[in-house]
Amino acid sequence: MNWLNKFERKHPRFGIPNLMIYIVVSMLFIYVFDSAAAASGRSLSPLLVFYWPSIMSGQFWRIITFILLPPNTSPIFIIFSLYFSYMIGSALENQWGTCTFTVYYLIGVLGSILAGMITGAAYNIYLNLSLFFAFAILFPDFQIMLFFILPVKIKYLAYLNIMYFVVSLILGSWADRAAIIASLLNLIIFFSGTFIKTIKRSGKYRKTRANFRRQSQINNRDRFQ
Repeated sequence: MNWLNKFERKHPRFGIPNLMIYIVVSMLFIYVFDSAAAASGRSLSPLLVFYWPSIMSGQFWRIITFILLPPNTSPIFIIFSLYFSYMIGSALENQWGTCTFTVYYLIGVLGSILAGMITGAAYNIYLNLSLFFAFAILFPDFQIMLFFILPVKIKYLAYLNIMYFVVSLILGSWADRAAIIASLLNLIIFFSGTFIKTIKRSGKYRKTRANFRRQSQINNRDRFQ
């Protein structure tokens, strides 16, 4: 990530401190507003969805407001979901710094927008999952209480989400597929070097073990001859 280090040195003030607080609070506000307005049928969410025909007709705010749409879940789990998103985002910002985290998030947003321009629709669920994957890579043994009861390491939840991605790629719409691929751009850009180094280390380790076993077999054979 030499390019990012250079960018951060040249623009030390770039970034939005506590970015996830703004996003999570906005999601909570929209969720509460929609819940209160459900009886009247005047929800706020439909006006914020990324929908290309509406954007082309002049509703340009939809290009960015889709990232603020809250997850479609029960009132009980919305608090858990939003707190989990805040925790992940804050942990990444503390680990990387404000500039790097903002760049990571913006790459995901731009990828989602590009996918929406191609397919006509964009979603923030895969963008948020890309934050989760980054957190799982950096803190694989972090433990959470699933459903407030079951202790689970974050890496196992990441495996489940990978399966979800694969199923969505196979069975989902073209908009889903484009959104998934776009959401992986920031992961690829940020972690490709780590993956390559891991693969190389794994290959060297297997080669070393194979050489050790071969040498042990030769020594044992010579010993009994």
